[in-house]
Amino acid sequence: MTVQRIAAFSDAGEGGNPAGIVISDQFPSESEMRRIAAEVGYSETAFAIPNGAAGAWRVRYFSPESEVPFCGHATIALGAALARHAGDGRYGLSLNDAEIAVEARATGSGYSAALQSPSTRSTPADPALVDKALSLFAYQAGQLDPALPPAQIHAGADHLVLALKSRADLAAMSYNLDAGRALMREHGLVTIMLVHVRASTAFDVRNAFASGGVLEDPATGAAAAAFAGYLRDLGWPHQNRIRITQGEDMGARSVIEAEFSDEPGSSIRVSGDTRDMTYP
Repeated sequence: MTVQRIAAFSDAGEGGNPAGIVISDQFPSESEMRRIAAEVGYSETAFAIPNGAAGAWRVRYFSPESEVPFCGHATIALGAALARHAGDGRYGLSLNDAEIAVEARATGSGYSAALQSPSTRSTPADPALVDKALSLFAYQAGQLDPALPPAQIHAGADHLVLALKSRADLAAMSYNLDAGRALMREHGLVTIMLVHVRASTAFDVRNAFASGGVLEDPATGAAAAAFAGYLRDLGWPHQNRIRITQGEDMGARSVIEAEFSDEPGSSIRVSGDTRDMTYP
């Protein structure tokens, strides 16, 4: 079984978040998909099979330790793989709990892709959860940016977002993987998203992904979509478009663009370039 390796949200042909991609006529067994994902070792591997009508695909995502309901960077990587497999275009994707789409096209240097996320929602974070998260990262409440209060955010998967006043504090992110895994799984969180405001529509981000057995994710499209929805709910001056720089502190700079309407809860368009690691 061929596993393609494609980095999503790359920046000028560098960086990005690698995903494994398996396109086949039918899914392997769940145990086999888990084994493949663990062997590939990336934060996610996406498995896709034809789903009836032309351009329709059934998709499942696995991290090295668990199945996840939605993964943005693996969807962008899958878009590039589908464009190589069947040509430029728009593909409908049936996930475990949502129906989404991805568009992809060839560029001079590879492929670019854009996904339409599941619907979004956000709620203020439980103060007890915030205290636990601050303790995990050894931060203090005074280091949080009051302009972006802690929230539980969703766009196909659940995340906790914490905004930090200092870029240096973001760069210093550190935590124990086992403790992070226990916290995230206890509260049903896929990642904890740490954010610093660079400008009103530009953000520096780090995503702890201990729930999937990975210390840090270099680009997280699902969290980016959820964060865009949160900014919309908050009434932030977003101008219907934001740019996220992620992975910089781990040497894998990634760039994520998110575009969205003012309609509460509506889908977020998340886009980026890809870098082929299978056929260099």
